[in-house]
Amino acid sequence: MSTLFKNYYTAASKTHWTGRTDGTERAHLRWHQVVECIDLNEAPSLTDSVVLLGYTCDEGVKRNLGRPGAAKGPAAIRKACAHIPLPLEQTGRIIDAGDIQCKDNNLEASQEALGHAVACIIEKGGFPIVLGGGHEVTFGHYLGLRNAYNKRIGIINFDAHFDIREPMAGVATSGTGFYQIAQRDEEFSYLAIGIQQIINTQLLFDTATNYGVKWITAQDFDHTNAEAIEQELHSFIDTVDHIYITVDMDVFAAAYAPGVSAPAYNGVTPNRFFLQVFEQIIRSPKLVSIDFAELNPDYDIDNRTAKLVADLVFRVVKP
Repeated sequence: MSTLFKNYYTAASKTHWTGRTDGTERAHLRWHQVVECIDLNEAPSLTDSVVLLGYTCDEGVKRNLGRPGAAKGPAAIRKACAHIPLPLEQTGRIIDAGDIQCKDNNLEASQEALGHAVACIIEKGGFPIVLGGGHEVTFGHYLGLRNAYNKRIGIINFDAHFDIREPMAGVATSGTGFYQIAQRDEEFSYLAIGIQQIINTQLLFDTATNYGVKWITAQDFDHTNAEAIEQELHSFIDTVDHIYITVDMDVFAAAYAPGVSAPAYNGVTPNRFFLQVFEQIIRSPKLVSIDFAELNPDYDIDNRTAKLVADLVFRVVKP
């Protein structure tokens, strides 16, 4: 492991993995009873494992003038996941690999450290589920994927925002990740789902067009357009070798996800249609990783947003 990784990494602990215990037989088990907390530095193999990795950073949100608090997201997600029941057909390991932190407001170093951790998980045979943190998680996550894979990576972003803003004076934020990726990747492949016209400037739409970005607006993301959306997804997935999903929780309507850095009152509803689309993507054999961004526990009414993340994580992990 690099020195940078070691400086920004904290191994997992059982602190957040507590909850109700109904028994110890298989049919009684919940995640808090079976999750393995590890130190990535010491793990010889992660084969047949889903690996949760926290990214306790919202420096990019602060730089983007958003409301801070997303650095507390990984802890809230773990608490929500602790109560998830273990399906009887679950055979793989569920592992918590700890957190990458952002120290001294050094966003760039924390993103590099996150990249090292993601690449390490993949190289050891694990499937990374990264828990943000602000949407600056995307660039760090991508760095790790690019280190692990040399073929075409397609990014599907559930988000109200494009996050493809050019850094001002070279300063990265939570809204610049996809622009940064586009500068590095000659085969930049990006599909955004849930884009809101009311919060993306014309320049952002123009930038997305210039980089060949595909998008589906929140208004058009509806069961009445199911056939066209399915065709768009198939077309995108067919052109790439690997799929990375990032879910910015502000894609959802505020009634379902109030605890985010930038709430959208008229966002996507996590209804049956959304779940069908989500399941279609996560069941693709090309899927190699996923992250969840912008959960802000400071504004989360009744832990609704954290519980929604937990539900989506459960769907990714279950056989």
